[in-house]
Parts: sequence; C-alpha cells; structure tokens
Amino acid sequence: MIAELICVGTELLMGQVVNTNARFIAEKLAPLGITMYYQVVVGDNVGRLTQVVKTALARADILIFCGGLGPTDDDLTKETVAAAMDLPLVLRTDEWDKIVSYFTEKGREVSPNNKKQALFPPDALVLDNPFGTAPGCILEQDGKAAILLPGPPREMIPMFGAHVEPWLLARSDTRLYTREVRVFGMGEADVAQKLSSLIENQSNPTIAPYVKPGEVTLRLTAGCDSEDEGRALVEPVLAQIREILGDLVYSDTGRSLPETCHDLFLQAGKTLAVAESCTGGLLASAFVDIPGSSAYFIEGAVTYANEAKVKRLGVSRDTLDKYGAVSAECAREMAQGMRRTSGADIALATTGIAGPDGGTVDKPVGLVYVALATEENVTVQEWRLYGERARVRGLTVLYALDLLRRFFFS
Repeated sequence: MIAELICVGTELLMGQVVNTNARFIAEKLAPLGITMYYQVVVGDNVGRLTQVVKTALARADILIFCGGLGPTDDDLTKETVAAAMDLPLVLRTDEWDKIVSYFTEKGREVSPNNKKQALFPPDALVLDNPFGTAPGCILEQDGKAAILLPGPPREMIPMFGAHVEPWLLARSDTRLYTREVRVFGMGEADVAQKLSSLIENQSNPTIAPYVKPGEVTLRLTAGCDSEDEGRALVEPVLAQIREILGDLVYSDTGRSLPETCHDLFLQAGKTLAVAESCTGGLLASAFVDIPGSSAYFIEGAVTYANEAKVKRLGVSRDTLDKYGAVSAECAREMAQGMRRTSGADIALATTGIAGPDGGTVDKPVGLVYVALATEENVTVQEWRLYGERARVRGLTVLYALDLLRRFFFS
C-alpha cells in the first residue's frame, strides 16, 4: 500500500509550528510495510487543499491528514476532503453529545461552531479524541481511504496508536522489522567504508546509514511475515556489524546515549553527580530528561565562574592560576570535588571553550576536557571540537556520556 501524508495549517508553512507529526507518522508507517512517496504541507485554503487531495487520491491508496479539524472557519480539512471524495456530511448526534459533555465536564460553555466537529459522512469510522473536541475519522470511497487526524500532537499521537495503527495493521499484507544500530566515535564516511561489503551485498535486510549530531545511526530493515522472522533475518547482520565496529556500537535497539547510560546505572546500582562549566546544565538535563533517573542521579552543579569552581568543588586556586579553568588539571579537580561533596559513586565534569570568543593560539575555541572520577581513579579526556557554540556544547555532552558508557565496560 502507498500512503501520502498531508499536513494542513498555514502556521506550518510560516514556520510558527514545527511539524513533528510528519516524523511520528513516517516512523509508524514503515514497520507496517506501508510505503510513502510524498509528504505535503498545505495552508488553510480550500482551493489549494482540494488540489492537494485530488493529486494524492490519484497516486496513493491511503491519505493521512493532520490538522484542520477544529471549530473555526479556517478549519477546512474534513469538509474539503469529503467534498473531494463526493461524500455528504451529516450531524452525528452521538458525537455532538460527546463534545457537549467534554465542555460540561470542564465547566465551559460549548460554542455553536463546535457543531461542525460532529459532522461526518454517514459511513465514516469516527475516532474518539479523549484529549480534545476534534474527533478524527476514516473515510473510504472507491478503494481509497482518507484518515483525518487532529493537528496537536497530544491529541494525534494517542488517536493514531489507539485507532489508526490497528486499522492499518489489519489491512497491510507486508511487514517490516526494523532495528537501529547507534555508533559513536566514528564519522559516517568511515563507518560506511568499514561496512562496505555488507552494504554493497545487502538484500534482505537492508542497511541505511544516516547521521545525527555527533553520531551515526544504521537502520536495518527486513521484509518479513512476522516479527520472529524479521528478528531472525536481522540478528546475523547485527552480529557482523558489532564484529566490525566493536565498541563503537553502543546500542542496537535505538536507545540514545543518555538512555544507554541510564540503563547502565540502573543495572549497576551506582549513583552519579555532574559538575559543568562549558555545558551549562546540558549534561545534567540529559539524565533528568529521562523518567526514573532519580534512582541514581544525585545532583548537578553549573560552576561557570572560577570562584564557583573553588567554593563549590574545591578546585585549587593554584591549579586555576597555573593551568587555567580549561585544562585537564581543572577538569580532574572538578570531578573529584563533585564526587567528594555529593557522595556519588561516579562524578562527571566538563570544562571548555565553546566560543565564539575566548579562544587563544594555545587554547582554541572547541578545546574541551571531560573528567570521570570514582573512588579509585580519575580519567580525563581532551577533545578539540569545531562548529558553532551550540554544537561544541552538545558534542561535549555526548563525549562525556560516551566516556561514562565505556567506564561500565572497562
């Protein structure tokens, strides 16, 4: 089956809203064996939306719409799609009652224009929306299907999982089994070169490399009749990739570096604290963003100024005078001081020059140090990174996480 995704909203075209729905739906369709050749973004305009619908009906089996199901005059998706498919709209009193109840439960008055949200073609499959007033629906006509979903992700994502995914699964005659292999510490070109024999001879599964900031992801996809069959096809290729790339591979389940370190802490039962200078809280956030991190994450301190490094972490003034804040010696004492004062089993520290100013010939912009301290030992790494300030800070976090990840396997 071929699907086409149509996201409706002038705010998307103007960049006022980031279109995260497109990524979510694309990732959900692939494992179902549903092919997507086109994604379209169109504004709130009947003429242009009608043209988009007719074009999509001519080249796709399933049209998936996001947005334009609200009560206002510029919410035109359902009316336009129904007209393009020559389907009338009638009031569904049961759906209108649900909308009225939604407002009543929240102590609000329902507006007359909300009634348009209860209009559907007679044979439409209506999709409940417990998080808003805009029900979705699935329309079928002449072997084509249109799936209409609300635009807000907090409404669209639950609706897709509860209703759309099972509906598509029941109609798809193919399956795709996918695994993500994540690699840190080697660029895309070098990864591709090392895996060239596998990539050149691929058939089923296929290997698709793509780059994320600071790392490479390999997507392995197998066409199959069942998940067990797909796993059996992918596992031997995974084993070959691990043999070739070794410990550069940190995950074969799509888990990110922060998630991988999170899992390792939970398994080991150890605790962590971080001291940051150039990363300014990004390292702590990498852990705190993950639910359950309170089981091991004790605290984080952003000791940006030299005086903070002295008072909070006990970094020696002599060290700062002799070597400077951006030095292996300072990073070492930051990590030791954080571990000592927090009581954590492991402490990470970062210091560096993120730019765009502050660099010298001896210490250029992009020079960073990462230190990991335990009761027995301290490890310090130096990196010379490049790029704008945000990139240097983000990469520093990834190198700190990779150092931590490798510690657990040392």
